[in-house]
Amino acid sequence: MPIPRPSVLLSSVLAALLLAAPAAARDKKDPKDETAHEFAFVGNSAAKLAGDEGEDRLKRALKETSEKSLDFVVLTGIKGDKESCGDRLYQKRRDLVDGARRPVIVSLAGSDWTGCRNSAGRTNAIERLNRLRELLYGEPTSLGEDKLPVSRLSTSPRFRSYAENAHWQVGKVVYATINLPAGNNHFLPAAGRNSEYEDRMVANRFWLNRLFAIARNDKAEALVLFAEGDARPLLQEEAKGLRGLLRREPAVQDGFAETRRQIQARAGKFKGKVLLVDSGALKGKQPVIEWRGNLGQLSVGEKAVEVEVSSKDGAVFSVGDAKR
Repeated sequence: MPIPRPSVLLSSVLAALLLAAPAAARDKKDPKDETAHEFAFVGNSAAKLAGDEGEDRLKRALKETSEKSLDFVVLTGIKGDKESCGDRLYQKRRDLVDGARRPVIVSLAGSDWTGCRNSAGRTNAIERLNRLRELLYGEPTSLGEDKLPVSRLSTSPRFRSYAENAHWQVGKVVYATINLPAGNNHFLPAAGRNSEYEDRMVANRFWLNRLFAIARNDKAEALVLFAEGDARPLLQEEAKGLRGLLRREPAVQDGFAETRRQIQARAGKFKGKVLLVDSGALKGKQPVIEWRGNLGQLSVGEKAVEVEVSSKDGAVFSVGDAKR
């Protein structure tokens, strides 16, 4: 169980990349609260970058989070959508992440694999996704010099491929990644069976059921889910009355709809809090948590945030709000 440690003041570089919790908020931290801990979530800032610019930003983010007293870092994506999908780049970024001081969990981004094509110009997204799984998720631990034990969905025989879905626990909070890429969850509206999406939705459905069962059985104060895509968990869908029947169906199916409904239903029966952290567009000038009952969402866009957590008297999440 982590022991609270004094925070380090942000350097000028971190001010450009990582949001720091206000000093006043840190001063209120109860030194007797052994459940208190901190983590960082780095949004997919490299999605539209390429080459040295994207890699330099990744290096700075990893360097600055390494220098802070964080229990773990969740990194969204390892490359931009304009960068190569080759093994050489994948391996280089994997080694870069593994050299970080703090435990780093990579949450896959759509820019890592969904747009990849082979030399003939045909999509090879599934093959590249499987290669990333081999490189990034081959061990039951995080990346980084300080390893954090994690449990993977791939330990279930039926879902051996889905190693990117992992969970771990700090204090009274269960944390987990779930593969929900931006870009409508890689739902392809083309004719025929949408195989990758459909198979992954089966795995994600099983994964969410397991996570809520673990959180309930462990009497966790909260369940926190990390993903790239914005599943809009707080969206309230209208009942299928006359107005719903008359409303024209959207041109493209909402690729997050099934996951959103499942999370809302499960959260409604869970006694603790459920928080989704993603790289969706900011709801305001700075990332803030929006709550509806016990269900919350923190969308950070391309920013990076630090979140201080206490579960001494029920889970409390405090998000840094310094300017980027």
